[in-house]
Amino acid sequence: MRMSREEFEQHVLSAYEQLPQSARAAVDEGNIDIVVEDWPGPESEGAFDPDAGDSNPHSLFVGTPLTDRHGSQSTLLGLYVGIPLIDRYGGEPALPDCIYIYRRPILEVCDSYDAVVEEIRVTLLHEIGHYLGLGEQDLERLGYG
Repeated sequence: MRMSREEFEQHVLSAYEQLPQSARAAVDEGNIDIVVEDWPGPESEGAFDPDAGDSNPHSLFVGTPLTDRHGSQSTLLGLYVGIPLIDRYGGEPALPDCIYIYRRPILEVCDSYDAVVEEIRVTLLHEIGHYLGLGEQDLERLGYG
């Protein structure tokens, strides 16, 4: 699947704007940057170890393994880097938390334009869920696994 970076970023913005007001407020108040990268970079080191099973839902690096949806346990489509809301103790962190959305892996696992748009939405919601303190099982139950 092909999509320009500009168009992809526009879909990320659109997915953010379509979030329920309470979710947008949580992201805005939480000092969270949303960043589009072509591929996972140094920020993803240790995010998910396919040999270690499920990642800790409250760790500083929470990745999105896709074993159930796309059959590849090492595909990282998005990443939340920061301190989940439920683990914060007074005040905001000095640096903003960050949600990374990885363009090229999403384009590789999707076979249509509509699938890309939906995967962007689901990945963004998944990573916001990690910020809110939800683990992989919680996100699966909500349909964002």
